[in-house]
Amino acid sequence: MKRNTLVRNLALLAALAFTVPVFAKPVNKSLPITQTVKMGKVDVKAGDYRAMIDDNHITLLNGKKVVAESAGRWETRDAKSPYTGIVADANGRVLELRFEGKAEVFVLSE
Repeated sequence: MKRNTLVRNLALLAALAFTVPVFAKPVNKSLPITQTVKMGKVDVKAGDYRAMIDDNHITLLNGKKVVAESAGRWETRDAKSPYTGIVADANGRVLELRFEGKAEVFVLSE
């Protein structure tokens, strides 16, 4: 009887593990920007900023001042990034943010 209870409890625990979402800790990283870029609808000048990414939303801060916000999503690449920085297109629109030592990048939607 104890074995049936144990099996039933393990099955219940496994079912709950797959139904309860895992809440990721927000990412808070320094982000050097070496040239003027466009994030969302805002032009961001070169400088040192802080990127706060909470699930699918990024907030770019200069000190305590919010400089820009945008939506995006996490994607996994084949290799880890050797640097922390942004990838922008020819028009200066930010495409993704990369973080040193991480294979995950934050791809902007806008």
